[in-house]
Amino acid sequence: MKRILLLAMPVILIMLAFRPVKSHSVSGTVTDEKGNPLSSVSVKYKGSSNGTFTDASGKYNITIASSNGTLIFSALGYITVEQKVGGKSEINVVLKATNTVMQEVVVTGMATKREMKSLGAPNQLYGSRGIPGSSTIYAERDNTSYYHNKDEEYIDFNREGYDKITENQFMKVNDNPLSTFSIDVDAASYSNVRRFLNQGQLPPAGAVRIEEMVNYFKYEYPQPTNNDPFSINTEIAEAPWNKDHKLVLIGLQGKKIPTENLPASNLVFLIDVSGSMQSANKLPLVKASMKMLVDQLREQDKISMVVYAGAAGIVLTPTSGAEKTKIKDAIDKLEAGGSTAGGAGIKLAYKTAQENFVKNGNNRVILCSDGDFNVGESSDDAMERLIENERKSGVFLTILGYGMGNYQDAKMQKLADKGNGNHAYIDGISEAKKVLVNEFGGTLFTIAKDVKLQIEFNPAKVQGYRLIGYENRMLAKEDFNDDKKDAGELGSGHTVTAIYEVIPVGVKSSFLKDVDALKYQKDVAPLSKSNHTDEILTVKFRYKAPDGDVSKLIEHPVADKQMAIAKTSDNFRFAAAVAQFGMLLRDSEFKSDASYSSVVEMARKARGNDDEGYRSEFIRLVESAQLLAKSKPEPKKNIDTDEEEETLPISKNK
Repeated sequence: MKRILLLAMPVILIMLAFRPVKSHSVSGTVTDEKGNPLSSVSVKYKGSSNGTFTDASGKYNITIASSNGTLIFSALGYITVEQKVGGKSEINVVLKATNTVMQEVVVTGMATKREMKSLGAPNQLYGSRGIPGSSTIYAERDNTSYYHNKDEEYIDFNREGYDKITENQFMKVNDNPLSTFSIDVDAASYSNVRRFLNQGQLPPAGAVRIEEMVNYFKYEYPQPTNNDPFSINTEIAEAPWNKDHKLVLIGLQGKKIPTENLPASNLVFLIDVSGSMQSANKLPLVKASMKMLVDQLREQDKISMVVYAGAAGIVLTPTSGAEKTKIKDAIDKLEAGGSTAGGAGIKLAYKTAQENFVKNGNNRVILCSDGDFNVGESSDDAMERLIENERKSGVFLTILGYGMGNYQDAKMQKLADKGNGNHAYIDGISEAKKVLVNEFGGTLFTIAKDVKLQIEFNPAKVQGYRLIGYENRMLAKEDFNDDKKDAGELGSGHTVTAIYEVIPVGVKSSFLKDVDALKYQKDVAPLSKSNHTDEILTVKFRYKAPDGDVSKLIEHPVADKQMAIAKTSDNFRFAAAVAQFGMLLRDSEFKSDASYSSVVEMARKARGNDDEGYRSEFIRLVESAQLLAKSKPEPKKNIDTDEEEETLPISKNK
């Protein structure tokens, strides 16, 4: 018997060693001291690499190996907390802000504007290990630099690139009865603006594209009921910032196609692994993002991966979406270093996509970069021409922007516009989840391309109008019927919202400029007020099927039902609040009586169903912007030169 026990003992020990470990699930909410939920807080199981992040509502869920382990909660600008699990399945945590003492001095000067601020607010920046750290970041504007800890890298913020935006003006209906533009489903501007505000500073005007801020949010438009790929929805009420004016909301709802019914995908990941991507909030975040996308793929989907630094190369040949481990292993091996041959990478990615083209499928290049191209074809014009030529192959383009300090927003925006594509800015893991998981179909599957809108205003009802935002999407009226003219794409389940501010007939306005009467043109009598009595405008839509070359036309007349803004939908009021916020951030000449308080009040009442917490987060951002705007110093005039002189506080760590 003793002999049998001795022989059996090794077997018993082996069985005990390999017995299944009972896992334990923990969930909860992370808030600040005021009870506001905190997004992108790192939640890590101590002693392991197992971790997750809180979503926009501050919620998290993590499965750990032991019910007696310890969780570590950390976020930029907050004191790290360790919490023993002790068998609990729900752990709610309150993080306290770091108490960095700042000393303010005042420096005046004309040539250089400088401002040092503590950026201790929570944001999506990542420490050296790819998770949020607790160190405070300091920024110096306009000779802007960022230091994480003193031993970390110096980041020249001035290298970020933004185009100047010239706001759309009010147009007289008698002179310009038609307004024509391309749709835009991009939302990069909002997440980028959020990054600035979370860092404790107002964004530059060029970073604020109001249409992208409005279109960041979901709106409850009905699904299309016919064979068209989208439904058309309109509302009219007075403008919150100018009671004499009216707002016209035009909303498109793309048809939602279930994931299992989506066509097979041929995706090429094009990943920038140059030296500029070494920061932890760049390539490590790219890798985490791509892994989340891989988890959404099916067996019939094919994935290839191209990388570029000083040169471009293929690191993963076409692989089935079912081979997730193989794809993720290839992603894990990526390292950054070298110069940035973006043009060569784009050419190779498109070539790879074309060689594996899926007829009637979803063929797409997904570019992940900070946009800092510096080798080969790198100018805006050269890159745009390259993308325009490649798009003829039927391959679409998705651009995911990462990083701070040298982020080239203008270039990324232009490439997405020219490449039949969309553009998102990934400021943290929560945004990656929103774009690549929650909005998977809309981001990657096009249901209609070259979507254009043309609005004809009734001069018997409207004397002037302006489109809020869409400045880089404006088209000539002749472009509407020209099927060769490129326009925007609409994805599965996507919503698109556009807002016009109109000046009704009979309202005096300084926004409408008079011109001298024409000598050789005959005066055209305005339409009779009995003609189309109820119609304020007609909306015309043109779109093509994803693989089509000939557009289809839809017309949609709109009547003014004289509705008070309090009676409008949550869609209308929340979109109007976001548009008003954008006008304030841009210091728009058309903001009239707009105020941050008005934005907050309207957004709160129109929050509606906000399970994911994005609308609540918006309200907190507006409140932050209001505080920052109040602390912004007024420019002073230099008596000798008559030039504006900036007096800004510079804060130094004691």
